[in-house]
Amino acid sequence: MARYTGPVCRLCRREGTKLFLKGTKCFSEKCPIEKRNFPPGQHGRARKPKIVGYGLQLREKQKAKRIYFTLESQFRAYYEKASRTQGVTGELLLQQLERRLDNVAYRLGFASSRRQARQIVRHGHVEVNGRKVNIPSFQVGVGDAIKIRENSKKMTVLESAADFASHQNAPRWLEVDHANLSGKVLALPKREDVNLPVNEQLIVELYSK
Repeated sequence: MARYTGPVCRLCRREGTKLFLKGTKCFSEKCPIEKRNFPPGQHGRARKPKIVGYGLQLREKQKAKRIYFTLESQFRAYYEKASRTQGVTGELLLQQLERRLDNVAYRLGFASSRRQARQIVRHGHVEVNGRKVNIPSFQVGVGDAIKIRENSKKMTVLESAADFASHQNAPRWLEVDHANLSGKVLALPKREDVNLPVNEQLIVELYSK
């Protein structure tokens, strides 16, 4: 499957805000947003265009896509499903993105970034209800138990990620067990549980045209 393989810090600079794509680096002084808070490219420092209307809507969609590492076709499919479901479309869209297995693995502290969590899932280190699942876009449901497979628990990357996550607040919709590298989905995520710099209403307006 196609995926973005370029420099991720460039994406944060393009959006003008931290998207938390590099784990611990995003919380340090090494974060490029702290050093070069202007768009990438030859004229990034000089050009500061005023973004309105369609431009604002596009930027919000791009931020959400980049935070969750999805491509346009997949992101559009999430929107179409949300628009057909009864409820607030924007909130349902974010709910689907939050329920991706790679995002849940990140939220549970199995990785220090969503990109790293995606790799851990793809390499078969995660179990859902006792069965190995290696599909990052797999949608978890209420009551699902997610954990790192026994043979993978001694990986150095998991130990460092768990140490980092132990100092962060766990989402209310997840039950987290850092000691055993496991967790459980207690409820569906609500809008207030998604603490990200995204205005989902602008995304809905963009796709509604």
